[in-house]
Amino acid sequence: MQNIDELSEEQARAELKRLSEEMAKADIAYYQNDAPYLTDAEYDSLKRRNEQIEAKFPHLRLANGPSQRIGAAVKSEFGKVEHKIPMLSLGDIFSEEELMDFTAGVNRFLGNKTDNQITYSAEPKIDGLSFSARFEHGKFIQGATRGDGKTGEDITENLKVIKDLPLEIKAPDLPEILEVRGEVYMSKADFFELNKKNAAEHKKVFANPRNAAAGSLRQLDANITKERKLSLFVYTWGDVSEITWKSQSEFLAKVRSWGFKTNPYNRICHTTQDLINYFEDLQQERANLLYDIDGIVYKVDDLALQNRLGFLTRTPRWAIAHKFPAEQAFTKINNIRVQVGRTGALTPVADLEPINVGGVIVSHATLHNEDEIKRKDIRINDTVIIQRAGDVIPQIVRVVKEKRPQDSQEFIFPQKCPVCGAHAIKEEDEAVRRCTGGLTCPAQATERLIHFVSKDAFDISGLGEKIIEDFYRENIIKTPSDIFTLEERNSGGDLFSHHNGLHLESREGWGKKSVDNLFKAINEKRKISLPRFIYALGIRQVGAATSLLIAKHYGSFLTFMQDMLVKNTEKLLEIDGIGEAMVKDIVEFFAEEHNQQTIKLLLQQIKVDDFLDTTDYTSQLSGKTIVFTGTLEKMTRAEAKAKALSLGAKVAGSVSKNTDFVVMGSDAGSKAEKAKELGITILSEDAFFALIS
Repeated sequence: MQNIDELSEEQARAELKRLSEEMAKADIAYYQNDAPYLTDAEYDSLKRRNEQIEAKFPHLRLANGPSQRIGAAVKSEFGKVEHKIPMLSLGDIFSEEELMDFTAGVNRFLGNKTDNQITYSAEPKIDGLSFSARFEHGKFIQGATRGDGKTGEDITENLKVIKDLPLEIKAPDLPEILEVRGEVYMSKADFFELNKKNAAEHKKVFANPRNAAAGSLRQLDANITKERKLSLFVYTWGDVSEITWKSQSEFLAKVRSWGFKTNPYNRICHTTQDLINYFEDLQQERANLLYDIDGIVYKVDDLALQNRLGFLTRTPRWAIAHKFPAEQAFTKINNIRVQVGRTGALTPVADLEPINVGGVIVSHATLHNEDEIKRKDIRINDTVIIQRAGDVIPQIVRVVKEKRPQDSQEFIFPQKCPVCGAHAIKEEDEAVRRCTGGLTCPAQATERLIHFVSKDAFDISGLGEKIIEDFYRENIIKTPSDIFTLEERNSGGDLFSHHNGLHLESREGWGKKSVDNLFKAINEKRKISLPRFIYALGIRQVGAATSLLIAKHYGSFLTFMQDMLVKNTEKLLEIDGIGEAMVKDIVEFFAEEHNQQTIKLLLQQIKVDDFLDTTDYTSQLSGKTIVFTGTLEKMTRAEAKAKALSLGAKVAGSVSKNTDFVVMGSDAGSKAEKAKELGITILSEDAFFALIS
């Protein structure tokens, strides 16, 4: 399977389509037919690969792709139930490092200095079928499956026959409307008993307890459900008339008092290490549990903190699912080779003896960089353990040194680019070694050209990866400006002088119509927006989001470029999110003569529109530049910045004459002094709150 870093835009689009179709098919098998053909690890691998490709190519995200879907549409045989509050899913993590990133992110967002200021509710992740049960005035009136998150299947009659669900509750503190949510499951003992009975009667034998539970619950005849022994746990709520609890743990205590079952293994944790210990404890206990679990869910316990943390697109910032490790396998490293990417990064890849890992044949694994090879002491001919822990790109866990053969070879990382022969250097603060050949390196040149015509850049249809590579190899397109002189050179007859005067129309698989369509697509892109143009240049570390920030800040490309040519970075450093390292890469890009020449030739062929922010902002902060300094008491700096941005403001990292407001918290430093010197309006935290409210 191809490394994501190697994917062209055309390949990424095709891969996202394939993943979407495969996962939609798997969702129907899992959610509708209760007969999954993929293991959890295989499905997680597809999900993670989809997420990684979307992260690299966000503009290719499919409107109804896996990241936008939850579950599958309801079966037509069942009645539909619209969830008043969507039944969303959680993000997944697969390692201690990712768990530490999660808790660090929570603490950073809330402004906590230490790791013991947050209480977490940690709960086993039951491998069953999600349900919701609605009660009005204490009486159970409706049950539903998750479905696609917005619409579920009506399983009211089926839930009524599960002994763990109370049908009527009498409690003075019970809300008038209460929707509880949880998981229906079948215990291992009941699963084996059902399969034994079905086998004797020549009926369907289920693959695992999850399938048995889902198949039993989603019966059109509730009497069949009643015959099978199903159980359930409650772990959260949906639509509630009045929330009287202040934490997840308090909610669980309340629902237990109302007669619902909650998982006895739930645990309160106070530090990241507590969560790690709990994960390890439950992983060891997993085989002895009465039911299947596939991981642990961590939630910030306090509801007020949950509300502050909010959501990241479709998943909460305050909760995460930590999956148990995926399958591992032993194999041999046959070779190690180096690939060169668009930015010149040299990435080592291990060619493996093909091995089946979780149902997928794996023959390659990324080794990340030369430091990783040294750290793990990876050698050619070594036997290694590989895994696909939610990541489609396999990773080498460790070398099995006791099996190391005498002919194992230590890999010597090249000091020169394997494609162009230019020196490959490694900066002191970087783990990656890079080719210095720039656009003279064929590997970088073709990758940069592919980037130049990609969706978020010039978006020129008809110039896919294969065509770019062919045209580059045949000296038809060597630089970005060559794209825009292609029609003129083609009609002039000298385009293929080294090919005996042939024209594009004469190429195999081409014709007049396809050539005309290509020229039309190119000519339609002779005018481009400023953010797209900056992104198209392929400056290291400058993605689509950063390009937009730069465009907003400078307004025109010439203004931006003139500042960079004279290394005037003061205005650039004002942009929140752009630091010294990124500024260094931007300045170095414009300092290279061949980049200056590339831009000069390009600007002779195209027009870059100045940036015009047409957003209709109505707040008092509309278009204002704000700098935050000092410690805020009512919310963290991250929350305050997010609020300011949501109201149309620009948030800068340093004070300048372009700053409109400086919001000063306690222990404010030099920024406050500079604001006073420049006569800039200084707002207290209370004044800022008054302004935004």
